[in-house]
Amino acid sequence: MSSPAADVVRLLTVKGGTLAVAESLTGGLVAAEITSVPGASKVFRGSVTAYATELKHRLLGVDATLLAARGAVDPQVAAQMAAGVRKALGADWGLATTGVAGPDAQDGRPVGTVFVAVAGPVGEGSGSASGGKVEALRLNGDRADIRMESVRSVLALLLRELADEQTGNERAQDTEQHGGF
Repeated sequence: MSSPAADVVRLLTVKGGTLAVAESLTGGLVAAEITSVPGASKVFRGSVTAYATELKHRLLGVDATLLAARGAVDPQVAAQMAAGVRKALGADWGLATTGVAGPDAQDGRPVGTVFVAVAGPVGEGSGSASGGKVEALRLNGDRADIRMESVRSVLALLLRELADEQTGNERAQDTEQHGGF
């Protein structure tokens, strides 16, 4: 049985796509999971572990006003992190994780509040006009459990987006082959 990371590497290899990752609460675990897969170097561009809030702005281009108003644990911050790492590292796809692993609440958010995001190519089959999606998670467990579930969740989100992209492309090809019906 293959792992989500192996599935990501396989699908991106087949599609000729590349991936970059922006991490906060996961502290490099997403990148480690991906790079543990043989052949990851064909698709993985790199990662930015922006644990400190100001690095989210400085390295990933997250809006400083947004960070000041809402803190780092926010769905828009996650979306901007994913888009920012995609742009900064020149990848087709960007992933991001931000949240509260514990033991204490942060930015008024309870432990287990996590946002994972994906930013991808805009257009047919991307799933949204902006080419990105964010999922809000409410996770239970200790710090390690929350971090590992965040890794699994962000990889699952990317796999769904890659599958949706494929389905969208197949629908577009089918429409072209059948005269637009």
